[in-house]
Amino acid sequence: MDRSSRLPHSQHSPFQMQTAQPSIATAPALDERALERHMAISTYGTFELTEAVRPSRDLKILPKQGYRHDTYVDSGLDVSIPVVMAAASRQNLFDLFLQMLDPLGTMVDVVLETSHCGMTSRQRDLYREDIDLTVLKSILCDHESLILDDGCMGIAILNPRRQLEVQFDEHKVLIAYGSQLAPFEKILIDHDVYPDPKIRFLSEAEHIHSSSDRMADEVEQLISKLGMEVPQLWAD
Repeated sequence: MDRSSRLPHSQHSPFQMQTAQPSIATAPALDERALERHMAISTYGTFELTEAVRPSRDLKILPKQGYRHDTYVDSGLDVSIPVVMAAASRQNLFDLFLQMLDPLGTMVDVVLETSHCGMTSRQRDLYREDIDLTVLKSILCDHESLILDDGCMGIAILNPRRQLEVQFDEHKVLIAYGSQLAPFEKILIDHDVYPDPKIRFLSEAEHIHSSSDRMADEVEQLISKLGMEVPQLWAD
């Protein structure tokens, strides 16, 4: 792969959205029972959340279906890339994610973003180059619940040759990067995810992530199936 590629995950660099506020993974203090009640709420109106994330109890941002345009900025390389960010209700989300991979082409690279694997709480990226998209989709389907419900894991699929990337982050927001975003927008609209320039995502306010030891174990299985290796220094 051309390491000079300027997609976010071919550079392994953190990104910032021009209009986004820093993501805050903590929420105002709740007693245990209140937290359990809050975490048990998965539906807001017609929108069903996955188990990965919940809004804070003050509900400054209510989850809703839609997408907006934004910009990925890498100030170090002086690069700006058009972005589409989307949220979809759980019942549509995984199929939508798989279909959004089709514009990438038949051979892709994969980045698994995780704070599991005995690592620190910092997110780490594991990389696999050149995997057939059909094979990758089959592997992902075997771990559908994990990909939807683990709030400590995200995944990015990219084709540096086409300069396109699709990220399904730990907040379960879908993000497409590239200069040619029309195919992604068509897929979104076909799944009843419509443009909404004012939409805000849960990651843009205080929110709560959720995961489990069982999911951490399954992440290790997924890493193995994808042929990725965890550097020893990550576990030190």
